[in-house]
Amino acid sequence: MSDGERSIGVLGLAGSPRLAGNTERLLDSFLAGAGQAGGTVEKVGVSRLTIAGCVACDGCRETGLCVVKDDFQTVDEKLVASDVIVLAAPLFFANLPAQVKSLVDRSQCQWVRKFLLHAPLPATATGRARRRGVFLCVAGSAHEEFKGAIRTVKYFFDVYETDYWGELLLRGVDVNGGIDTRPEALQTAFNLGVRAVRGKGTAERGTWNGEGGEHGV
Repeated sequence: MSDGERSIGVLGLAGSPRLAGNTERLLDSFLAGAGQAGGTVEKVGVSRLTIAGCVACDGCRETGLCVVKDDFQTVDEKLVASDVIVLAAPLFFANLPAQVKSLVDRSQCQWVRKFLLHAPLPATATGRARRRGVFLCVAGSAHEEFKGAIRTVKYFFDVYETDYWGELLLRGVDVNGGIDTRPEALQTAFNLGVRAVRGKGTAERGTWNGEGGEHGV
């Protein structure tokens, strides 16, 4: 990186209601790889924030800005500024936990900006028009399907002009701390973080199987 050039900004969204659980450990591995590759990393714990659900007030229709004031505005600014966005969340009833879904639903203001107002999203802090998106998801059952969650995440990424670049989907991890018995998944997340920053090669994708219960928090 030359003098004056800003490093790639990487925003990690920890989406589990269980603090420091399996998905957050997976996210930490990703961010460690991104940091080692030269990225500037930041982690935001969504469940630690106050983000109400969308109330369908249509207050965003004139400006593309949400009029409900809480922690959403701060996260929204970080999403816009970041070059890489990684969302880590457990699978709850074939989709995202309520805390993350509130963040997704509040992004309706960005949908309005893009599709109704046809206004461009500001560039990232490094001047990029497009962002790179990664989804990390952990499920307790060894037979879970991730299609519903993936579709939601793709819609979320789309309104932030973010390409769905990579994913790591992990089945069969239910017990808190169980991710630590899956070093291959943690290493895959680390490698994915490195590649997300360096932008070389194709994304590493994988669905790892195991045994477990209902949720993979």
